[in-house]
Amino acid sequence: MKKLLIVVLTLIPGLIFAQKKNMGPKSYDIIIGAYTSGKSSGLSVYRFYTESGRIAYLNRIDDVSNPSYVAVSANNKFVYAVNENDNGEVSAFKFEPKTGALTFINKVSTLGGAPCYVSVDKDQKNLFVANYSGGNIAVLPINVDGSIGAAVQTIKDDGHGINKERQEKAHVHTAVLSPDEKYVLYTDLGTDKINITKYKGGKNNPIVPSKPAFVSVTPGYGPRHLAFSNDKKYLYAIMEMGSAVLVYDYNNGKPKLKQDITLLADGFKGATGAADIHISPNGKFLYATNRGDANDISVFGINQENGELTFIERKPTGGKGPRNFAIDPTGRFIIIAHQNSDSIIVYKIDENTGKIGQAVSRAEVGNPVCIKFAPAM
Repeated sequence: MKKLLIVVLTLIPGLIFAQKKNMGPKSYDIIIGAYTSGKSSGLSVYRFYTESGRIAYLNRIDDVSNPSYVAVSANNKFVYAVNENDNGEVSAFKFEPKTGALTFINKVSTLGGAPCYVSVDKDQKNLFVANYSGGNIAVLPINVDGSIGAAVQTIKDDGHGINKERQEKAHVHTAVLSPDEKYVLYTDLGTDKINITKYKGGKNNPIVPSKPAFVSVTPGYGPRHLAFSNDKKYLYAIMEMGSAVLVYDYNNGKPKLKQDITLLADGFKGATGAADIHISPNGKFLYATNRGDANDISVFGINQENGELTFIERKPTGGKGPRNFAIDPTGRFIIIAHQNSDSIIVYKIDENTGKIGQAVSRAEVGNPVCIKFAPAM
């Protein structure tokens, strides 16, 4: 009996340590990108507390023009933000997680107008920027000190879609790395295509068109953002103009369409603008926002056997223009940014059903359009 007691007492510290390790940080930083008009003046940083969902202001950096989309480096030391203007630039910042301080490093051209999306590879070799009005994707190298080098490559889309007002030319919206980082996929709202490139990571022509080089969506759908399933087998694409989510089987850069599911309630009449799409950390649920007259978020269950979606609920987001949102790493809360009502709102999530519960926290932020989590080390 004494031997058994000794074994149990020996194991307890290890079990406690394992539990604490699995719990992850109790707090995170949230970095908020915005359009710098009205009440907004730049990038802001808030502290997010995972036990309560509470948020608290930490810091901000002014004089950053239209930082509408943000990426955080894998080592948590740098933040990159597009400057969504006609001339098109992207800025680098040194990031201090403890205080939320951002220090400007440098800014370079994206070789295209109105950049609206930026991503960074895990090895921190390159940035990938989508230029909306420029209709192209740009690749920019990252230096050891976190600064950005001049663009080494651009790939421009050509063509147009059936909507003469919105699809008069190419409008590239995202530049997303595949989970294995062997591919970079970028959506083109203007030509109704999801483009596929191979990523080799070299200094010269780091991305090259894959085979197939793209998949087309329903004419007039206007593809916007992408999300991969946690098991990497499925790709989900939100259609801005079509207010739908497309589900693809995904295998080594080859998406194959298997489902098209609407975000709209039966009989809905009014303006829409589907915006953002994310999957819960447990991989069981998909969330998608819709703007316009809808101003809601849809929740879908993900079939773990085939990746297909089943509608669960549609909930008003409590503000206007829910352009972007983020799910906290614990999976217990969702933060929604409302561009047109100057607010971010935190809601509780039921991890078992996926349903969105009551609001637990909110903050007034001018024109928020992007939210990114970073560990508060």
